[in-house]
Amino acid sequence: MPDTHIKAPLGTGFLRSFIRWLVIGVVLLWSLAALILVAARWIDPPTTAVHIQRRLQAWIHHTPYRERYKFIPLSQISPDLQHAVIAAEDAHFYQHHGFDWHEIQIAAEDDLEGDRTRGASTITQQLVKNLFFGTGRSILRKGAEVALVPVAEFALGKRRILEIYLNVVEWGPGIYGAESACRYYDETAARNIDRQQAARLAAILPAPLKRRPERMNNYSAIILKRMGQMGW
Repeated sequence: MPDTHIKAPLGTGFLRSFIRWLVIGVVLLWSLAALILVAARWIDPPTTAVHIQRRLQAWIHHTPYRERYKFIPLSQISPDLQHAVIAAEDAHFYQHHGFDWHEIQIAAEDDLEGDRTRGASTITQQLVKNLFFGTGRSILRKGAEVALVPVAEFALGKRRILEIYLNVVEWGPGIYGAESACRYYDETAARNIDRQQAARLAAILPAPLKRRPERMNNYSAIILKRMGQMGW
């Protein structure tokens, strides 16, 4: 009697097993990141992926590195600095749920026209990137970021998202968070920063390793105008 069983091609079983374990690994990593976000509602992050990345880069290249990082409550950060960062980075922060679809559409249209002049990442997206992925860019990283943004919005809420972001974001070589930035650039506490100083600090966030507040007069003027338009 002829054998009617069809043997699977060599390697098919291994591929299926690999894919299964890969999916399990991805789910476990996502679950761990989600748990960290939930815990961050009450626990201030002791470090982030960006902090670790900069330490490793300094170690690999044998360059001096000093980290300044002090986490403070949002109530100790000047409202002017809070408003300036929102105006500069994510004008619809309080209206969206993690993704600014209007800005995404504009950015996509700019890409099609070959004239990309702006980003579309929200503060929530940038926080997730800072906490877990560092400064690298890839489709896989973006996909993981997108999967975690709703968790951050649900678990943390807007106030806590803003508080953590302002405390962990990179503001210069080894300078993380509003308090460290204000002490370093303006020699004062974050609670004492005025509108002009706040706008200049917000202006360096897109490229904190290259920009300096004192050189940001043109962009800071735009930020101040946006703050006025937003009622701040």
